[in-house]
Parts: sequence; structure tokens; C-alpha cells
Amino acid sequence: MSNTTAKTLTTTLAIDLAKNSFHIHGADHHGHQTISKALTRKRLPTFIANLPVCTVVMEACSGANYFARSFEKMGHQVKLIAPQFVKPFVKSNKNDAADAEAICEAAQRPNMRFVTAKDLEQQDIQSVHRARSQCVAHRTAKGNQIRGLLAEYGIVIPKGLTALRKQIPVALEDGDNELTPRFRQLLHRLYRALCFADKEVEFYNQQINEIAKQDQRCQRLQSIPGIGPIVASALVATIGDGSSFASGREAAAYLGLVPRQCSTGGKPSLLGISKRGDVYLRSLLIHGGRSVVRHADKHQDYRSRWITGVVQRRNVNIAAVAVANKNVRIAWNLLQNQTTYQMS
Repeated sequence: MSNTTAKTLTTTLAIDLAKNSFHIHGADHHGHQTISKALTRKRLPTFIANLPVCTVVMEACSGANYFARSFEKMGHQVKLIAPQFVKPFVKSNKNDAADAEAICEAAQRPNMRFVTAKDLEQQDIQSVHRARSQCVAHRTAKGNQIRGLLAEYGIVIPKGLTALRKQIPVALEDGDNELTPRFRQLLHRLYRALCFADKEVEFYNQQINEIAKQDQRCQRLQSIPGIGPIVASALVATIGDGSSFASGREAAAYLGLVPRQCSTGGKPSLLGISKRGDVYLRSLLIHGGRSVVRHADKHQDYRSRWITGVVQRRNVNIAAVAVANKNVRIAWNLLQNQTTYQMS
């Protein structure tokens, strides 16, 4: 089969993404192989541009959003598949050719679920959140390091960054403790690093607040109790306008906020939440739900009474997850209908 004939018959083209070396696997509408070859990063765009319009499929991994936008501009239909849905279709040992073939095979399944590619605005918002998340983790690690080092000198500081910020200057000025001049100099540098991390986190918080003020979708989502600028912008960055989900429950399941099943023999068995999807966004939603649960007993509206009932029947943590689940379903509805939340 010539290259021209193979390109004409190709209806589905799978690409195994990498940094510099890519393997493509094409198939016709019957699923028969038409193309299987390796391409460099420089040759890949030219090859795809010269290909007749078809469905291009890739794993939802690093670089997939960039290539999805590029190939859509060329007129192709682009689909992204979660890597865990591709793995069962790998027939033999792992290599680029087998991975590309598995992606092509998985994409042709009639019930396969796909991931929506992110646009540039969503990637900008997600990048700010990723930078903030890493900075918060770095600040926490720095605080724990300072706390552990001071404990070896007999100085024990209560939990929390607020207490740590107050006690470090006191320890530096106290001449009666066992801190040596060398350690005082070290502690001063660590304290400056902690203050710098505080400024970085504050900078990212300001960036997120500006994004939330300028985006109408974030404004609508913030009308939901338990969702502020950080959660609203993270939701927009992850699910966009919600069009990739058929219902709010699908969105909640995508974020791992529904029960995990272990059923057999017609006997349903529901366990804890599945914990699938974005761990960062799920944790934000649960923290927001926890803040709502904390103040639910002070209100008498229908939602607060429901939350109070869940707390009494189960516990606070389960109630926080239930609120997070409900908030995602409400958020999907608001994004779909372009409305704001109305307290019943």
C-alpha cells in the first residue's frame, strides 16, 4: 500500500506523544492498520497537515492540549483519552508502536469516554493554581523544618504558621535560650525564606482573585456557598463550561466525589469515594464543604438543615464530602444554564 493510499484510507490516527520522538498508528473505518511509523517533533506537524481530515487521538498527557489545538486548526477532529483507559488495550510489551496501536484501538470503542482539551485561558488559570499549590507545599515544608530544628534546642512551637511567625523573632531575640550564634544566623535565613514564601502565596492569591473578578463563570460559581475565588477558578480551569459532561453527577464522578463500587452477583456494595480525577481540585472542594458544614447549624434554610441531618446521621467528614458533591452538581448546572445560585 502506497503512502498516498494509506493516508486516504485513514479515518483514525493515534499518536503516542513524547518530547522528540512520536509514533503514529492509522486505521481505516474497519479498524485495519494503514499507517505505522515514527516521526520527529519537527516532521509531525507537516505530516498531520498533509493528511486528509480524520480523527486524531492522543493520550491526555503532557503536551496533549497544545497538539490538540494545533491539529484542530488544521481541520481534524481531536480526541483525548485518559491513559488508564488505554492500558488494557496494550497487547504485548510496552513500546511506542504498541502504545500507539492501543490508543487507536481504544478510540474506536463505541462506549469510550474522552477528555476535553483545554483552551489557552484554562491553561493559564491552571498554571497559576499549579504554581500556587507548589509554593504552598514549599512553605509548609519550610515551616515544618524550622519547627523540627527548634525542637532540638528545646523550643517547641504550637501548630500553625501564625504561631511560627510570631515565635521565631522571639526565639532570635531571647539571649537565655541555647541557640548558638551559628544557628541564629541559620534560623534568620530560614525565617526570611518563610516570609518570601508568604509573599509568593499572596501574589498567586491576588492573581486568582483578579481572574475570578474578570470571569463571569467564576462570578456565577461564587454564588454557591462553599465556593470562593480559588475553587471557582479551579473549577473553570478543569471542567470549562461543563459541556463535556452529560450531567452534574458525571462531573462529580470525574472528580472522584462519588462512591466506589465493589458489587458482584447483583448485590451492590458501595465503599468510600473513588478519589479519581484532579486531587488538587477535589481537596479544595472538600475544604469548602467543610467550611459550610461548620456553620450549618447556625442557619435554618433547607440546605443547612440537610447538612445538619447528615452530620447527625454520619459524621462531619462525610457531610463535607456530600456538600462538595452537591456543589459540583450545582456548579455544572450554573455553567450550563448561565445562571446564579438561588438559596431556597
